[in-house]
Parts: sequence; structure tokens; C-alpha cells
Amino acid sequence: MYFYKSISDDVRFAQLEFRKHIKAKRLVLGSFLACMAAVLQAAGGFLPGIGYFISPFATLPILIGAMFSLHMGVMSYFLTILMLFILFPSELVVFPFTTGLLGIGIGAAFSFFKKRLSIISIGAILLTIGIMNLLYIFHFPVLGPAVSDSFSFLTAGSIFLFSFLYNWLWAEMALFFFKKLKTIIT
Repeated sequence: MYFYKSISDDVRFAQLEFRKHIKAKRLVLGSFLACMAAVLQAAGGFLPGIGYFISPFATLPILIGAMFSLHMGVMSYFLTILMLFILFPSELVVFPFTTGLLGIGIGAAFSFFKKRLSIISIGAILLTIGIMNLLYIFHFPVLGPAVSDSFSFLTAGSIFLFSFLYNWLWAEMALFFFKKLKTIIT
């Protein structure tokens, strides 16, 4: 079955090769990825309308960074949060709980698991927890006014189903971009 197939060892090989680089190169790449993530996340505020279609792509730089090195991914995640705090504070509520957490979760899952189902499930669980924290703890309408901020199992199940499908898409996109970038960076 498709979900139980092992992901190729390209990620682990690239991680080993990436560790051979000097620390300055890794720091510069992590900083560059954080800048890209901050610009993509802030696009929703700078370009109303079309920017909301661009801002979900802020996951990709964090995800690629976490796939090469979990340390670099976490550093890029926190650096992006700091840049959003300075540049566009309104996006600071959404990024740490959804877009950034998704990138860290899938990137970490690529490091620890080999099966697609495990990788997608870890990302889906983290994204579901992040969205539910925003909805039910912080009462931030991340899904718009149509979704109530009072807990419902139907809403929670719908969020998890959406998160699973969304993570499946991101896992496949990450593998595609990773294979393209692997030859450039390593």
C-alpha cells in the first residue's frame, strides 16, 4: 500500500552530507530560509487577497530546513517568529501555531520515521493541535467566522481530516523540492 511504503533514504543521506559543511554555511542557509518564510508569511498582510494564497508557502522554507537539519529548522522557525514580531506582528499569531509548526513537524518526522503514514500523521496531529489551540484556547478565528470557538467533536474531526490531507500534500511537495534542492546544497 502507498502509505506503508518507505520514503527513500535521500533525506538521511542529504542530512549526513549536510553535516559535513562548515557551520557558517549552515547558519547562512538557515537565516536565508527564515527570511523567505517571514516574507511569505507576511504576504497575507502586505498583499490583501492574493497574499493569502501565498502565505501558506511559508511552510516550505521551514520544512526544507528541518529536513536538512532539525537544529537548522528549529533555528529558522524561531528566527522567523522574531522577524514577524518586528515586521508584521499580526501574522505572529498564526505562524507559530500553524504554518511554522507544520514545517517543523513534517521535517522532524522525516528525520525520525520512514513510512509515509507516520510522517503525514505526525504533521496532521501537530497542525490539528495548533489550530485547536488558536480556536479554543486563544479564541482566534483562524478558520473564519463560520467555525464556532466552542468545542465540537465534529469540528475537531473535520480539522484533523483537513490536516491529514493538507499534510499529505506537503509531504509530497517536500519530497519533490528536496530532491531538486539536494543537488544544489549538498
